[in-house]
Formats: sequence, C-alpha cells, structure tokens
Amino acid sequence: MRLTLAIHPTLYSIHSFAADTPIPAEVFMQPSYFLAKTREELSVVIDARIKLNSLEQESNWRCLEILVQKGFSTAGIHSMIATTLAEANISIFSMSTFDTDYILVKWDKLDAAVQALRGKGYQVIEYDR
Repeated sequence: MRLTLAIHPTLYSIHSFAADTPIPAEVFMQPSYFLAKTREELSVVIDARIKLNSLEQESNWRCLEILVQKGFSTAGIHSMIATTLAEANISIFSMSTFDTDYILVKWDKLDAAVQALRGKGYQVIEYDR
C-alpha cells in the first residue's frame, strides 16, 4: 500500500498554557485547531496568524495529513513516518484525531521532509480540500 500525505497550506503555531487557563474564545472560531490538556498543561495548535497570550509558543510549523482510513486496527503507519523523518534528522509534533493522524514539521524542514518521505515511497501532495 502506497501511503499519501497532504501538505496543508496553513502555517501553524503551538502554544503552551497553564492547565487551568481558560481556552481563548478565538480558538473556537477557527476552522481547525487542536487542543490537548493534562494536569500539567494545556496545548493549543492553531493558525499562526492567530495571536494568543500563551506562556510559550513555537511558530512556523507546517502540517502533513496522513490520508488513509486508519481506524484503530491499522498499526505502525504513524511510526513508519516518524521513523523516516527522524532518520532525516527532522523533529516532529504529532497530533491524532479519531480518524486521522497529522505530523507537523518546521516550515524550513518541509522540503527535506518531503524528500525523505518520497525517498521511502510515500506520495506527498498539496492539500486540496
């Protein structure tokens, strides 16, 4: 099976907040965002054009969406992609939803990421939805 990844056009930022911070209202007005909360922190991934007053922020991330109907019985896809990028010395930030996995790479590493993935037989396309 040849896996396909789609490059999203949006530039993202990853924000860190204290765990008890209320989620800023502008987050919920965006077409896409990702939230993760633990006892220790709240993380928000959002379009980099949205400015949030966070404790820390990492900007300039690009998103690769893994285009496969994975379900919970499909094992190893995320790991194979992460390993390919690690072998190319490219750091990632991963996100998953019920149906889809996403890999974020720094914008200045996107070309190298695409080259590494294509070198392992992955198809990488521009996001068209």
